[in-house]
Amino acid sequence: MSSQVQENLVSSNEKYASNFKHGDLPLPPAKKYLVVTCMDARIDPAAAFGISLGDAHVIRNMMFTQAGASASDALRSIIISQQLLGTNSVLLIKHTGCGMLTFENRDIYQVINRNLGQGATGELEAQSFDFQPFPDLEGAVREDVEFLRKSQLVAKGVEVSGWVYEVESGRVRKVI
Repeated sequence: MSSQVQENLVSSNEKYASNFKHGDLPLPPAKKYLVVTCMDARIDPAAAFGISLGDAHVIRNMMFTQAGASASDALRSIIISQQLLGTNSVLLIKHTGCGMLTFENRDIYQVINRNLGQGATGELEAQSFDFQPFPDLEGAVREDVEFLRKSQLVAKGVEVSGWVYEVESGRVRKVI
């Protein structure tokens, strides 16, 4: 038995695949850059940032499925993108109205304990799990860009810039 969400995936994919003509695109991104942005459903990176299929890598993140456009969470993918697939520029894009601005670690630990129980909370504690919330949007952009610029795991000469996408207007503005 499949859910309505799964049925929608299959029917939408059938429509998409019926006209698909991009199966010959090479593995490395054509424009040699990558975007790190949030998993927020209000962001459409391809449309908002002018990314065509095959142009760039897009890392959407929230911890290990990555919210908040966290540079440290995305680092594994950034390394692979640069070292194995030749990207040479990173655009880190956080956004207004981000959920990561609305809580602290202790808040989500309490919610998890209430909803999933002490076993789940114990698992988080055993891993010293940090959800990486941040209280200052532009400060978090600067911090993540500096983290990447200073990391020995990011190749020297790679351009790293930081941006804020405004979900209210659809505009992007450079922070660093």
